[in-house]
Amino acid sequence: MSAPKLTEMLRALVAAPSVSCTSSALDQSNLTVINELGTWLESLGFTTTVQPLADRPGKANLIATLGRGSGGLVLAGHTDTVPFDETHWTQNPFALTERDGRLYGLGACDMKGFFPIAIEAARQFASANLTAPLTIVATSDEESSMAGARQLIAADIPKARYAIIGEPTDFRPIYAHKGFMMLSISLQGASGHSSDPELGRNALDAMHCVMGELLAFRAQLAALHHNPGFHVAVPTLNLGCLTAGDNPNRICDHANLQIDLRLLPGMDTQATIAALEVRLARSAEAHGTEIRMSTVSPPVPPFATPSDGKLVRALERLSGNTAGTVAFSTEGPFLQELGMETVIFGPGCIDQAHQPDEYLAIERIVPAVDVLTRLIAEVCIN
Repeated sequence: MSAPKLTEMLRALVAAPSVSCTSSALDQSNLTVINELGTWLESLGFTTTVQPLADRPGKANLIATLGRGSGGLVLAGHTDTVPFDETHWTQNPFALTERDGRLYGLGACDMKGFFPIAIEAARQFASANLTAPLTIVATSDEESSMAGARQLIAADIPKARYAIIGEPTDFRPIYAHKGFMMLSISLQGASGHSSDPELGRNALDAMHCVMGELLAFRAQLAALHHNPGFHVAVPTLNLGCLTAGDNPNRICDHANLQIDLRLLPGMDTQATIAALEVRLARSAEAHGTEIRMSTVSPPVPPFATPSDGKLVRALERLSGNTAGTVAFSTEGPFLQELGMETVIFGPGCIDQAHQPDEYLAIERIVPAVDVLTRLIAEVCIN
């Protein structure tokens, strides 16, 4: 049985729940999506490998290759979606709905919609004599931990000359994005009756000082690092979530703050974390509190490929759009670590991602298939 029509493929992928989340209560398997993609690609002559994720039952990557040899092209994307609240949707998130020139459904934009487009382009080469291989990669857990992309690095596959990650970029080639990390900062003081501050060590007082240090650190990063290629041209640090104490008449003995830190290409993630730890330790010590800083999930490093690289230039020519940058993070740095010139390029718009009534504009589908078809011909045949 050959792969179904493009819209039917997307319908099946949307109907298969594959939420990834740091909360185990919401986290789901992606194997239904992986198996569907594998079946369709095998029908077109691809050789498929399912790569289970270490220590993550029910999670896997798919690596499907057409042709043999060195070089070639990878078309990659993630199979998982973010969690959702169905009460905010105007239709079933798991039923692809066509309305007003749009295809609505969870993951339609970010980024299950890329796979049917990639398969439709690949279908035209099922019987072709490829001079370099075409590989389609589907990963797990991009939205929560990048565990799928990290598993690719551990296995040192796939190998190719070029890679496209089909994240929603509004049909614009993306050559750079910021890194992303979430840090948890915990302070431990000592409780006591609030009538006498000397009876304890107030973790909230210490956190006030820590937050001041964070704001000063943010200003310092902005003063030292600037990249005009980004809409927000400096690193960002967001104070996102604060929890502390348990009652107004008790000295607060614990406080936790979670922050979001996004670094520009060229900045060293581990060196930045180390510098921040030194600054915050001084604030905690001054208040007699213990401090512990940890990552909520492993950081994603910044990503950049030369803006005049061959793949960037080819996608500019084929799409008619000038390459640029984005603030959100992708699996780009991981595929790049495998030795491929990597560009982020997809038909959806990030403005529709991670929200109710997510959709993919139908008018974007045919041009996307056309660009990928012509690129496959250039890289894998010509």
